[in-house]
Amino acid sequence: MDTDVTLEVFINNGLIDKALARDVKEEMSNSGKEIWETLVDFGVIGGPEDFWSIIATEVGAQFISLDGFAPPQEVLDMIPAGQARMHGALPIEYREGDGLYVCLEDPLNPQTIDDLRIATGQDIYLYVAADYEVRARISEYYGGAEAAMGDLMNELGGMNVGSQDGAEEANAAPVIKFVNLVIMQAIKEKASDIHLEPFEHEFKIRYRVDGALYEMQAPPPSLANSVISRVKVMAGMNIAERRVPQDGRIVMKIGNSGVDMRVNSLPTQYGESVVMRVLDRNSVSLNLDNLNLSPKLHEYIIDTVNKPNGIFVVTGPTGSGKTTTLYAALREINTVDTKILTAEDPVEYDIDGIVQVPINEGIGVTFPRVLRAFLRQDPDRILVGEIRDQDTAQIAIQAALTGHLVLSTLHTNDAAGAVARFIDMGVQPFLLSATILGVLAQRLVRTICPYCKTPYTPSNSLLNQLGINPALIGQQQFFTGARCDKCAHTGYKGRKGIHELLNASDPIRELITQNVPSIVLKQKAIELGMSTLREDGIQNIFEGNTTIEEVLKYT
Repeated sequence: MDTDVTLEVFINNGLIDKALARDVKEEMSNSGKEIWETLVDFGVIGGPEDFWSIIATEVGAQFISLDGFAPPQEVLDMIPAGQARMHGALPIEYREGDGLYVCLEDPLNPQTIDDLRIATGQDIYLYVAADYEVRARISEYYGGAEAAMGDLMNELGGMNVGSQDGAEEANAAPVIKFVNLVIMQAIKEKASDIHLEPFEHEFKIRYRVDGALYEMQAPPPSLANSVISRVKVMAGMNIAERRVPQDGRIVMKIGNSGVDMRVNSLPTQYGESVVMRVLDRNSVSLNLDNLNLSPKLHEYIIDTVNKPNGIFVVTGPTGSGKTTTLYAALREINTVDTKILTAEDPVEYDIDGIVQVPINEGIGVTFPRVLRAFLRQDPDRILVGEIRDQDTAQIAIQAALTGHLVLSTLHTNDAAGAVARFIDMGVQPFLLSATILGVLAQRLVRTICPYCKTPYTPSNSLLNQLGINPALIGQQQFFTGARCDKCAHTGYKGRKGIHELLNASDPIRELITQNVPSIVLKQKAIELGMSTLREDGIQNIFEGNTTIEEVLKYT
């Protein structure tokens, strides 16, 4: 269900105001809970029955429970399995001369009723039941995603591969439906990436969810080229060219949300490997308040991005949330009196009020060239997607020296390593010392599923690896996920950042000017109060946010 539409129902019924609606959305983003669960937490309703009763009143339908309910087979047959799964529709009863009564996963979407009316040739009327009950009954009577995939596998198995050219195979109905199902399932699972990987004797499809890869059912290897060609067609790529890497982009509307996918193909020994980076505009939290930062770090970032000039850098590996942090920081200063320019490769999220320039090295639109042009565009703040080379670094330093605030990312293991990286790229230490404001190192660790969170006693071996003396932990409790349906039996749901902030205070600037080794810089920063990534991770373990295994994996 669309969160905004649902909250509008509660606002119109006088149950919440707009300020509380914003708080509910923020809490949903932070906790990953359903809307009705969040409204219960805020004391707006007593339970799911209250929530669905209000929705039923809104659409003029009767609220029912599906507990123990079994519709007649002839009624189930009125909506084909594919339609039932696609529309989230469960037929309840058929009344002669009246029409078909159904329960919908999203009863607030009028388009679904129109689609079902056309598909069945019947007038459609609603009952309302809890969406999780509707989903469970659809899976029970029609089969879930596995059944849908099984149906498609049968269709794909019937394709005569090689009898058509690549474009025709890519546009065959079973291939189109399969690729759409893969994408929809990935978005449902909140995957960040979809990997399509051809090998000699198999074709693998994997999702990355909360930083971990999970394999899903894939079609026969003979169909790998057809599936990959379909993705390339959707991304506007050249399907005839399979010898060089290509980049593309897919923009889709799924339900009420817009989803962008950044697509890259890479020629391999057995075909093209394709990765789709899912940029779900509804799942990203481009707001500092939603990033679960410590109060001290939150205040530091706001103070830093409001400074008139200097360089602020976020470091970390690919997928550690660097861009999200910088976008959230830009949102704090995205006001009518501030000119903000960004150079990105590629532009990941469109933000109103900010001039965003995509880098395209193939036609000479490089970071250095764009940055030189930026300085003639009268900017106040500049975001450089990544400082990769000496030219970009030198121009960024020059921009900071001439009265601009520059935000950027680097790939280094820790905060102190960013200083050495700048100097390796040819930046003079005294210039870096004069411009650097701070370096934030960041990692994303998976958070324990709140639905199956349970205390446990870790082994002494694990504690020793973390650098904690088992004899000194006292009554400290540790938690893990017991693995439940809500977290797909992983024990984790969502991620949060752990951070290491190197603040460029005067003693740090002096050491940068002296070009001391990174380890000396880090030791001095720790003396001045810096918490390392490992220490921040341990703090999150003690607070019950994550597990020892996650912190050991990323720090």
